[in-house]
Amino acid sequence: MSQHDRPFPWVGLITLAVAIFFLVTSEFLPTGLLSAMADDLAVTESQVGLLISIFAGTVVVSAAPLAALTRHYPRKSLLLIVLVVFALANVLAAIAPSYELLVGARVLGGLAHGLFWAVAGAYASYLVPRQQLARAVAVTSAGGTAAFVLGVPLGTALGLAVGWRAAFGVIAATVVVLVLLVIKFLPAVEHRVPLTTGEIRIPARRDPTMPGVLFICLLVVIIVTGHNVFYTYIAPFVLDTAGFDPEALSILLFLYGGAGAIGLVLAGVVGSRYPRGGLYGMLATVILAVSVLALFAGVPLVVVVAFVVWGAAFGGIPTLLQTRLLKIASPNVRDVGAALLTTSFNIGIGGGAAIGAVIFARTGTTWLPWIEAGSIALAIVALLIMESRRRARGVPLTTRPITIVEAESP
Repeated sequence: MSQHDRPFPWVGLITLAVAIFFLVTSEFLPTGLLSAMADDLAVTESQVGLLISIFAGTVVVSAAPLAALTRHYPRKSLLLIVLVVFALANVLAAIAPSYELLVGARVLGGLAHGLFWAVAGAYASYLVPRQQLARAVAVTSAGGTAAFVLGVPLGTALGLAVGWRAAFGVIAATVVVLVLLVIKFLPAVEHRVPLTTGEIRIPARRDPTMPGVLFICLLVVIIVTGHNVFYTYIAPFVLDTAGFDPEALSILLFLYGGAGAIGLVLAGVVGSRYPRGGLYGMLATVILAVSVLALFAGVPLVVVVAFVVWGAAFGGIPTLLQTRLLKIASPNVRDVGAALLTTSFNIGIGGGAAIGAVIFARTGTTWLPWIEAGSIALAIVALLIMESRRRARGVPLTTRPITIVEAESP
């Protein structure tokens, strides 16, 4: 049955969103349990913090190669295997008797996490027609937003109440239940386009849509790097530059996260109707918001409003970029494109934090918002140039239709 003949697949997309929620929660769980894990393992807090970097580094190195190696495997079956491996990684983390074995568990989790994003990141494009893609991506992306707003704080509270090992164990058990939900509710898809007579399948690197995919990934690196230059050091900006009390920091971060959830909803609505205008509008709004923060840091009410606007605008940008990538990519390279997109996000997160550290050590927070504004402006200029060149060459942004497979088993 064609995509166009089916109702919007809410249940399948929500199942993917729940999976994303628990995988992202597990990735960042150590951030709130640094002291507890360090004391139990007899290591420093910085060593525990390094577990997040090891996890992210594993994703960066492995996501694209694993996606390329597994591109011929059925998507649903591969997703189930990845979830089982991720559950195992969390079990190993929960019972790890030493820091070294915990590092091994995190590496295993990072391998599963990277391949999961390669599969799940493109799965929505196989479930819905092109005009519904922005809404579908917004639904699945809600899992990641919810993980930052609710998952990590709840995981931290659980870990502090009953122990960090129990927190990882609960995630492992939940992922096992999630495997059953995926079996039941997520439709299988045919992700490879059948060849017509005379056609040959070309490698991903020679696919004519790959330059567009790589360009979107470059945009992600620029945007996310600039964002994390500032956001990584938002605490000293709020406390020292803006002069807020420590108690207000958590409130501002909660407002930012809640606004990000609203921005995600807006991206799903606006992205379906005005994909270009929605992306440009949100990018421009981020520039405005962080510029206001830099100029009026001493005015509390202005800071609060700018924080909310910043969170809402940036919260929708990843969804719009992912939607654009999936629209540009041919079906044969969507999974590789999704893996490269994940790699780009992780490069931006790590690179932005590192660049921000150097600047913060030398000048404090003064220049950090301006660097984010400048990086977003650079991305807008690059996007305008790319679009003008595509129009000049008459390059269409089209994809071939995908059908859902009627299958009783994954």
